[in-house]
Amino acid sequence: MERIDYIDRLVNMRIDRDLTQKQIAVVLSKSQQGYDHIEKRRARLSIEDFMRLCEFYNVVPGYFLGYEAEPKQLR
Repeated sequence: MERIDYIDRLVNMRIDRDLTQKQIAVVLSKSQQGYDHIEKRRARLSIEDFMRLCEFYNVVPGYFLGYEAEPKQLR
């Protein structure tokens, strides 16, 4: 079973919700450029920031990690 890369899912979620990199950067207390580096895989996403994004999007981590085919609500 081939899993989708978690960065690809995070990017797709951001785009599907019509959010900008700047808006997500604010959620993570980063610059837009800093978040862009994460999306382009020039920088790593910390587990703390990953969990913050799961909470922001209200989606279980398993969806972003490819264990869930459809996003399920965190709460």
